[in-house]
Amino acid sequence: MKQEMLSSPFKDLRDIEYFKFEEDFIEKNVRCIPMIVRFKMDAAGIKLKLAEWSRFSIGERIELYKNHLASLVKKYTGKSATVMEVDKNPLWSITGTVPVMIEEKAMESGYDIWVSQWKSLTDLQRFALLKLCREGHENKNFPKAIMEFGFVNKRETSESRIIH
Repeated sequence: MKQEMLSSPFKDLRDIEYFKFEEDFIEKNVRCIPMIVRFKMDAAGIKLKLAEWSRFSIGERIELYKNHLASLVKKYTGKSATVMEVDKNPLWSITGTVPVMIEEKAMESGYDIWVSQWKSLTDLQRFALLKLCREGHENKNFPKAIMEFGFVNKRETSESRIIH
């Protein structure tokens, strides 16, 4: 019997965006850090670890601001938040070219990603794809994400290019 997914407290909040590929962890307890939260933390220059995130209440997860987040990490772990430099020109903001790591991961998944498609994505979508293809990430959601974002141009194999 399929277990019914509980509604996420993020789902109906104004200006909170999450993706269908995240639905397996955007349930009531939000056991993983949603891409929108990762996106905003990168912009704030805070690195949040899953072990730290999992100790916050739902209300605290929703109220993530740089100073508040840093104090929560200290409160629950006894350690200072891992501060990271805010990239003034992050890869997701560059729309004139598709990052090589995205092209490579797309090819592994059997897709081509064109500059026009990359440019048409939202900042959050580009950010999510970059996070999903980074080294050390499980990457199983990358193919789901590119399908969700509308990439239908399956890569042609050399056999399918041959005209009989």
